[in-house]
Amino acid sequence: MSDQFIFFKQIFLGICGLSFGFLASAGVFTVLVSVGLIPRFAGKMHVAKKVFALEEAVIFGTISGSFLSVFSEYGNLGGFILSKEIFGDHTVLIWKWVGQIGLAFGGIFAGMFVGCLALAIAEMLNSIPIFARRIGFRHGLGVAVSAAALGKVAGSLIYFIKGIYTSGL
Repeated sequence: MSDQFIFFKQIFLGICGLSFGFLASAGVFTVLVSVGLIPRFAGKMHVAKKVFALEEAVIFGTISGSFLSVFSEYGNLGGFILSKEIFGDHTVLIWKWVGQIGLAFGGIFAGMFVGCLALAIAEMLNSIPIFARRIGFRHGLGVAVSAAALGKVAGSLIYFIKGIYTSGL
């Protein structure tokens, strides 16, 4: 193959990759906008005047997460710290704890976001009130939702603590 053909092939693949990425992100943002998740967060946190800042934070988080997932070598802070031995002989131990705490916080926030998104979609479809009315569920809906959330947390903890993700069992 000629060098010119390979060049145009790479250009075409780059354009396709960018286009598909824009389409996927547009779909995600469409879902977020259609369920009204960001304005709902602003209302619950009583920061309705800063709804644009929340929207910008979501967009920045999405772009930076996408960039770091594609170009992971630029986000390798751990490798840099370990190679420079910033904390002396205890660098590996300290960095291991910092990494575990960071993963825990990231997991908690990601779980809260996904849970809120799922509940916002369910509420948009009015499935929770319709289900509660059909089965005659008058009181304790908050307890039922909390029990479902705690069940998901317990299942996730068992999944990760037991290492089920490594075997698929």
